[in-house]
Amino acid sequence: MPKKIIVVEDDPLLLKALNIELLSNDFEVLSAKDGEAGLQLIRKEKPDLVLLDLVLPKMHGFEVLKSLKNDKNTEEIPVIILSNLGQFSDVKKGLDLGAKDYYVKASTDLSELSEKIKKLFV
Repeated sequence: MPKKIIVVEDDPLLLKALNIELLSNDFEVLSAKDGEAGLQLIRKEKPDLVLLDLVLPKMHGFEVLKSLKNDKNTEEIPVIILSNLGQFSDVKKGLDLGAKDYYVKASTDLSELSEKIKKLFV
């Protein structure tokens, strides 16, 4: 059974690229284009992993992460932040709020990201 990943990302090009990369590595991929929809989808689907952007319409990624980690039903779901916010303070905040990892979009190769995700499930 393929691992289910929810991608919460508002950039259509990056979302498409992530979908292609993850699907080609045999992951089941669902996506949401804003924070509110992402949170609802995560609560409904209980994925094996969430890839979360931070600067999102309707609800900031940090708020989504906080909500997930404060909910008994979703607190165990690993979240990887994928954002253009690369300041040390943003990275620290994301990790402090419970993210498993933090990647800056501009310096992240999607195939490397996919390999790192695969290792999480080994």
